[in-house]
Amino acid sequence: MLSATCLLTGCAEDKEETCVFVPKTSEADINIQFESLEDSLPAITTKAELVSFFSQHTTLRDYFFSRPAYPDDSVFINELFHRFTNPHLDTLLMETKKVFGDLTELKGEFRTAFANMKYYYPDFTPPKIITVITGLEGDLYVSDSLVIIGLDYFLGPNAKYKPNMYEYMLRRYQKNFIVPSVMLLYGIDDRFNKTNVDDKTVLADMIAFGKAYYFAKHMMPCTADSIFIAYTQEEINGSRKNEGLIWYRFIEDQVLYETGHQVKQKYIDERPKTIEVGEKCPGRIGTWIGWEIVKTYMKRYPETTLPQLMLIQSADKIFKDSKYKPDLPKGNVTKDLKPGA
Repeated sequence: MLSATCLLTGCAEDKEETCVFVPKTSEADINIQFESLEDSLPAITTKAELVSFFSQHTTLRDYFFSRPAYPDDSVFINELFHRFTNPHLDTLLMETKKVFGDLTELKGEFRTAFANMKYYYPDFTPPKIITVITGLEGDLYVSDSLVIIGLDYFLGPNAKYKPNMYEYMLRRYQKNFIVPSVMLLYGIDDRFNKTNVDDKTVLADMIAFGKAYYFAKHMMPCTADSIFIAYTQEEINGSRKNEGLIWYRFIEDQVLYETGHQVKQKYIDERPKTIEVGEKCPGRIGTWIGWEIVKTYMKRYPETTLPQLMLIQSADKIFKDSKYKPDLPKGNVTKDLKPGA
């Protein structure tokens, strides 16, 4: 009989992870415009300078600093000027430069990811990339033409100042999560990821996220799965080891075709644990299962290209055609999966 204390914990052995297909992009002509604004806001000394800065960077003003949420320009500028002249911003700037250096590594990761995207989508035009520190005001903004990165959000566990959120959410706010996060935002966007908007099932959400993870992984073929889904290595190893147990709970509880918001909260939404599966089961486990279903589908249909996969709107088709059915473990499965068993 399997022990519930072993479920999704370090009893799983590390599984060697290999790269997925790596496109030949050495000759790709990738022209990416980078603009580094880390020094700009801490250097502002007058409100007039701040007004001028925001007049030149309206997307940053409206989306990162939420200008529409303020009653008028005067209140907005006064509040932001007070924030940007705070000495703590200098500390954030120094920490940011210590962690990111001259941004060579980050720029290289973006060039690789966008070169791979160009391989799969020849008409793709890389967006302009702006880096900035914001006083922990914003993390990422992604559109088809512009990516803005609040670098001070991604200083990692040793940062003096951190975003105000739970520890399990903070793990994705490290520098090696930036480009994977941007690729995931592209992967979930309906410009690439076509879905049936009338399908409100848990399965539809699982497959939509699964396609996004699959997409992002192929833009960064040698990045660990745990980075994309923001699991610890222990959690990703445990999920793989106990895949059959997890799937059994989804089937036993008839989760796949539920449409209720509360069910989606349990299996799809941000949570530290999915206790309905097991006390150690990581949150968003439904999205991980969706990824496994998509991987299984693509193994069964290797002639399917990535763009073709992303165009499939029917989650039910991907699921049924994948014939996904991980092996169940031996033993008293029902007892083993019960939280607290």
